[in-house]
Amino acid sequence: MVDDERWKARFRAARVSLPRWARDAPHRSTYRSNATGTWEIYAWDRETGDRRQVTERPNGTWTGGVDPAGEWIWWFADTDGDEFGVWKRTPFQPAPDAGGGVGESVPAVPGLEPSYPSGLVLGASGLAVVGRSTDNGNSVHLCRPGAAPELLYRHAEDAHVAALSRDEGLIAIGHSEHGDSRHMALRVLRPDGTTVADLWDGPGKGVYGTAFAPVAGDGRLLVGHERRGRDELLIWDPVAGTEREIVLDLPGEIGAEWYPDGSALLISHSHQARDELYRYDLDGDGSLTRIDTPRGVIGGAAVRPDGTVEFSWSSAAEPPVIRSTSGAVVLAPPGPPPPPSVPVEDVWVDGPGGAIHALVSRPEGGGDGPLPAVFEVHGGPTAQDDDSFVATAAAWVDRGFAVVRVNYRGSTGYGSRWRDAIEGRVGLTELEDIKAVRDWAVSSGLADPERLVLTGGSWGGFLTLLGIGTQPGDWTVAVAAVPVADYVAAFEDEMEGLQAFDRSLFGGSPDEVPERYRESSPITYVDRVRAPVLVLAGENDPRCPIRQIDNYLARLDGLGLPHEVYRYDAGHGSLVVEERIIQMAAEMAFAAKHLGMS
Repeated sequence: MVDDERWKARFRAARVSLPRWARDAPHRSTYRSNATGTWEIYAWDRETGDRRQVTERPNGTWTGGVDPAGEWIWWFADTDGDEFGVWKRTPFQPAPDAGGGVGESVPAVPGLEPSYPSGLVLGASGLAVVGRSTDNGNSVHLCRPGAAPELLYRHAEDAHVAALSRDEGLIAIGHSEHGDSRHMALRVLRPDGTTVADLWDGPGKGVYGTAFAPVAGDGRLLVGHERRGRDELLIWDPVAGTEREIVLDLPGEIGAEWYPDGSALLISHSHQARDELYRYDLDGDGSLTRIDTPRGVIGGAAVRPDGTVEFSWSSAAEPPVIRSTSGAVVLAPPGPPPPPSVPVEDVWVDGPGGAIHALVSRPEGGGDGPLPAVFEVHGGPTAQDDDSFVATAAAWVDRGFAVVRVNYRGSTGYGSRWRDAIEGRVGLTELEDIKAVRDWAVSSGLADPERLVLTGGSWGGFLTLLGIGTQPGDWTVAVAAVPVADYVAAFEDEMEGLQAFDRSLFGGSPDEVPERYRESSPITYVDRVRAPVLVLAGENDPRCPIRQIDNYLARLDGLGLPHEVYRYDAGHGSLVVEERIIQMAAEMAFAAKHLGMS
C-alpha cells in the first residue's frame, strides 16, 4: 500500500530560501517561502525577529529582494505566471496602519512599460538599473528617484544587467551582440552611456559578470569565464585595464562571491553533483581554505558582515536547511519538516561522447530488481541533476519505482565541451546519452524493460516527446510537462530571449536552418509514437507556449494514439503547492494505470 500522505507531505512542508540582506542594513533580509501554500516574498528583521509576508498573489511570486539601504523590497509582478510584467516595490517597514501584514506596493519605475525581466541592480542612493526584454529587443534603463527612466543600452540581441559598482559609477551588462547568447560578452558603461571597456574571449567562450567589489572606489569586477574549458574565475578592473585569473587546484567548476571587505572570495566548487565551499584570500599568497559543510548540495551561500557564511544545504535523502558556519540553523520554516527520502547512488556509463554521470534512487525494500523505473530528465538544458532533495523523485521512489536521472551532454557541471556538445544536433545528442544509461539500467538488472517511464519538464518534457518518437521501442509510458512539442511553432511564439537562445543552439532561426529544427522537433516523429503519453501544459507559458503543444496533441488525436492532457491556469510551472500535488498525483496515476500497477 502506497502512503500518499508521505509524498504529499514533502510538497506541503514549508520551505524557505537562503535569506539575502540589505548591504547597508544587514539586519533586514528577504526570502521566499511556501508557508501559505504558495511561494511568496517575505521580509525578516533580524534585530526584532519579526517576519512578514510581502506579496500575496493567486499564482505566487518568485523574484524579489531588498535594496542596499534596506528601505524598499522590490519584486516582479507578472500576470498569472506569464513572466511578463513590471517591477513593484513595498516598504520594508510597513506603515503603522498596515497592520504588519502584506504591504502596500507601488510601481517601482512608473515610466517603464511591461516586459520580461532581464536583470536588476539597485544602488544605495535609490538608483536602479533595469534590464528589459520584449519582442522589439533588449534594453537597459537608468532609473533615478523621481526622474524619468533614461535609456542606457539597446540591442536586438540578448542582453542583461550584471552589476553596479559601490559608488554607482560603473555598470556591467552582459550582451550577445556577436550573435551567440550562450557565450556572452561583457561591457562596462558609465551612467552617461559611455563605454569604459569590453571583455570577450571569442567564439564559444563566454564571460559573465557577477559583482563589483563591495568597497567604495573599488572598480574590480568578479567575472566567470571558460578559457580552459570549464567555469572558472577572474577579477577584471575595467578602468585600469587589468585582469587577474583565479587558478585553483580543484577538479570541478567554480563560482564565487565577495567577502564584505573585498579581501577574499567565497568559492563555490561543484564537482560530480555535489558542492563544497572555500575561502580564497586575495591578499598575500592566495591561500585556499575549505569551509566545513556536509556532503550534499549547496543551494546558495553568502557571507555575513561578521565573516560567517550562511548557506542552503540538502541531500537526496535529507530535506533542505538554512545553516551557518557558526553552527546555528539560520532560518527555520514553520511546521513539521518534510519526510526524508533515500540516498542516491552514482553511476558512470560509457556513452558515445564519453562517460555519462547518472544518479540512481532505489525504493527501500524494493530488492535488487528488475524494478519499474522512471527516467526523470532535467530541464535547461543548461542545468544538471545533483544530490539535492527533490520531492518529485522521492514521490516516484515511494511509489515503488527506481528513479534514474542522467546528466546528458548539454548539462552543466562537466565542462564547456560537454555542455556545448548538443549545439547543431539538439535533442538527438542528449537522447543518445539517455539511451545509453537506459540500456545499462536494463542490462544490469536494475530496470524492467517492460516498465520504463520517460518523464521530464520543460527541456526534459521536450526530450521526453522526442524520445518516444525517435526511440519508440525503448519506453513504455511518457509524461511530458510544459514541453517543446512543435519546435517551429514554439520558436514563433516564445519570448525573445529564448528565440536568441535557440538561434545560438541551432545555428540560426527556423527560416535559416529549417532541416535542423525539423530533425529536432517531436512533432516530426509523432506517427512513430507507441507509448501512451500524458502532457501537462500551462495556459500562460511564455517558454513552451500552448499553441505548439496543441499542434502536437491534435496530431496524436488524428493518429488515434493514446494520450491525456492536463491544463492549468499558470505559466511554465506552478508556485502553488496544491497544484503541484495535483500534477504529481496525475503523473503517477497515469504511469501506474498503463503499467498495470494501479
